[in-house]
Amino acid sequence: MTTAASGLMLSDLRFSKIDTSSSSTSGSLKLRVSSDLTFLTSQLSGIKLSTGEFSSTNSAAPISYAPLQPVARRICPFTGKKANRANKVSFSNHKTKKLQFVNLQYKRVWWEAGNRYVKLRLSTKALKTIEKNGLDAVAKKAGIDLRKE
Repeated sequence: MTTAASGLMLSDLRFSKIDTSSSSTSGSLKLRVSSDLTFLTSQLSGIKLSTGEFSSTNSAAPISYAPLQPVARRICPFTGKKANRANKVSFSNHKTKKLQFVNLQYKRVWWEAGNRYVKLRLSTKALKTIEKNGLDAVAKKAGIDLRKE
């Protein structure tokens, strides 16, 4: 963030206390900018802002960030169920918002067509549907390709 008057970075500023005995007590913040634009003085707070010789420390090596890890969403891929926003109601009937998450489980399910187990993260409702209709039918209806997993 830069100041409009001088174009200086606020991270490059040093703070020091100045004498405010001669300053006026007006409600507005008045900034005085000196001719060389190195000192900014605030009459209201009595703090002198100055740029220093240490401003070259910003040219240090760039910060490297670790890559983002994928986050598992709390949505069932088979049924499309997701968290429900609800009210938590106290004894005094004070309502605060809360999330009711889907009951997601990691489950190894036998896949007949692939002749192997498939590890899935699915809701308990989807597990009941798979037991009733079969894994192939539920995956086809949801548009999920089991060969990738």
